[in-house]
Amino acid sequence: MDDLGLPVEQRGPTVIDLFSGAGGLSLGFEQAGFRIVAGTDYDPDAMATYARNFPNAIAVTGDIRNDSVKDRVFALGSDVDVIIGGPPCQAFSQVRNHSRLIDDPRNSLYREFVRVVDMVEPRAFVMENVPGMDQMGVREQVRSDLALGGKYIVSSTLLDAAEFGVPQTRKRLVFVGVHRDLGVAPPPIEGSGATAAVALMPDSVSHRGYRLGLRNDVVAEELLDRLRDPKDTSVVSVEQAIGDLNFLEAGNKQGALRSDALVRPASAYQRLMRNRRGVSNLEVPRMNVDTRLRLEGIPAGGNYRDLAEHLQRRYLTGQKWGPSNGTEMLSRKHYYAYRRLHPAFWAWTLNTKADAVYHYSEPRALSVREFCRLQSFPDAFEVTTDPRRGELEGRQPNGATHSRYRQIGNAVPPLLAAAVAGSLKRVLVNERSRIQV
Repeated sequence: MDDLGLPVEQRGPTVIDLFSGAGGLSLGFEQAGFRIVAGTDYDPDAMATYARNFPNAIAVTGDIRNDSVKDRVFALGSDVDVIIGGPPCQAFSQVRNHSRLIDDPRNSLYREFVRVVDMVEPRAFVMENVPGMDQMGVREQVRSDLALGGKYIVSSTLLDAAEFGVPQTRKRLVFVGVHRDLGVAPPPIEGSGATAAVALMPDSVSHRGYRLGLRNDVVAEELLDRLRDPKDTSVVSVEQAIGDLNFLEAGNKQGALRSDALVRPASAYQRLMRNRRGVSNLEVPRMNVDTRLRLEGIPAGGNYRDLAEHLQRRYLTGQKWGPSNGTEMLSRKHYYAYRRLHPAFWAWTLNTKADAVYHYSEPRALSVREFCRLQSFPDAFEVTTDPRRGELEGRQPNGATHSRYRQIGNAVPPLLAAAVAGSLKRVLVNERSRIQV
């Protein structure tokens, strides 16, 4: 029997999440039937969110390079089935100098992930990271490091979240390792193929605005139909994800609503996200007049290059805000500051700031809840911060509001994580069944 009173063969495989952040990977693995034992991260605000949403797991706050934190991680993870995590890895360029990634002191957190896997020797592990690791040509280095001299069979796959029912394009490089003693290879992870088939392009008929288009053949037609179908959750558009929250306004301070205050879900994805108790994290940032005027001049799916010339002046109403670029006009660096979502397409990759993208029909930024929806965090997932005020070890600057956006903007989309976890679980369950026979 395990500590929940269940026969070992009836409980889900156990997981510890290193560099967990708010818990996107953990949530996806939990949704796939794994049991989360613990998560750990240096950021106390992210760990407050983690503790709130994983009450049956232990949240360990601190730097894993510290002996006290490392010892606790080893104690909690000593017999887990799977280790997951996304360690920061900064020194990609060092490969040009023939220096191994794992030896660079800036990659000490990556080295700790490899070390924990080596010490615990779980049945499997999953490590995710940014596509830049692949672009800098270090993928094979990482696979070699994670193989640990032949202990693990390691695969690496570049995945896009939009291929797995997430209403956002977000690429992650995912390494899956399976212990050689299991006698099986890491499972393949295959998405819908939608990102290679469907695109957002300028409308050649109206010469204003954007429309959906096909990159290739009949397969693309079928995927476009799935994207347009509100009953289909395999490919999801922005409006299917957040259309029921259109009523929010810039400057909204009411952070929570009961479920009966919301309109009926208009898509299967909205039903999937809904929580019977209600919804939180609905606050919306205020907006200055210049930004509002520009957004009203940008079509859905567009950016600052769609603005009429008089709206491209750096300051429109005389209000001085943000850094001046030394000219009287907007510049290329403003491209990411005025992007409007398109309701019929998935979102661009979110970053850690509230102005990463703007709403498709309302002149406003998104709420944290809408960030969550576009990342596939369900409404039951509440984003919070450590209640202690002031500077804390590991706390990022700029306050609680920015922290909430940053936590979700940095996260792995749970539905993407669930797809990886589901493939891995089939391997582990089949291996366990084979041993029992």
